[in-house]
Amino acid sequence: MGADGAAQDGAVSGPGTGPEPGPAHAARSARTTGRTPGGTAYTLHGTGGQPVVLVAGAGGTGRIWEHHQVPALTAAGRRVVTFDHGPAPAGSAACGPAPTGAAELAAVLAELLTTLELPPCPLVGHSLGALAVQELLLTDPHRASGALLTATRGRSDAVGEALARAEAAAAGAGTRLPPEYEAFVRLVQNLSPRTLADEGAAAEWLDLFEMAALTGGSAAYRPGPPVPDRLADYGRIAVPVLVVGFADDVLAPAPLSREVAAAIPGARYAELPDTGHLGFLERPEAFNTVLLDFLATLAPTDPGVSRVP
Repeated sequence: MGADGAAQDGAVSGPGTGPEPGPAHAARSARTTGRTPGGTAYTLHGTGGQPVVLVAGAGGTGRIWEHHQVPALTAAGRRVVTFDHGPAPAGSAACGPAPTGAAELAAVLAELLTTLELPPCPLVGHSLGALAVQELLLTDPHRASGALLTATRGRSDAVGEALARAEAAAAGAGTRLPPEYEAFVRLVQNLSPRTLADEGAAAEWLDLFEMAALTGGSAAYRPGPPVPDRLADYGRIAVPVLVVGFADDVLAPAPLSREVAAAIPGARYAELPDTGHLGFLERPEAFNTVLLDFLATLAPTDPGVSRVP
């Protein structure tokens, strides 16, 4: 999504440990996997409750939510849907090319919701995932009971356009940065000064970004074309919306997220301090509190998340 696509959204899950094991956790973390007719790999987490769909940003790996958001949501009695929409790993059985923009990803999301026969349910989108949810709220509003949009925007800006041009030029020239340099660039693009000042945390993140660069995954996350101005169109969105901005986000600056909230009738805006583009991984407890509080405000829907066995 313009500059936002430069993030390693689906390549890293962030430092941290998984949830504690135990019988109750085992029930909550039950997993069912499958594919849509179009080849989209999805995972259903949890054993029941109201569904919520998490839509990752560029890179598109659903596991980015599994360290922090999936455990919090299943512990709260939700059943969670995550899915992959990025480039397929070599040798996988995935079908078709990865979505290249918000409209294409919105179509993938619509097919997923149809395949799982989900009732109208909350949609949570980050970065490109948020743009896709915004498109779906315009084209298929009946599919959502509400939406949380984070690290989003409704138009391009000069800095984002400059980064998109730079990344496109580097890709066109066949330039590949050394993994160590690529990791540093992604580090400062995606994280807040607070995290960068924590030497232990910064070292962990550098390791994750360098691993992504070494495996060749970084090329998949270069930004696409600048985001068209859709702010006027967002005036037609009629479901409850919360927009969450990350105060130190370089790739999707918080003022642009605030513009999206202002454009959607009745939408609310919240901003998390000391967070960069991957703020939901930098400060997961704060983000999860905002997420769960928002979900609690939505009217319940049919808890039958899916008729898929």
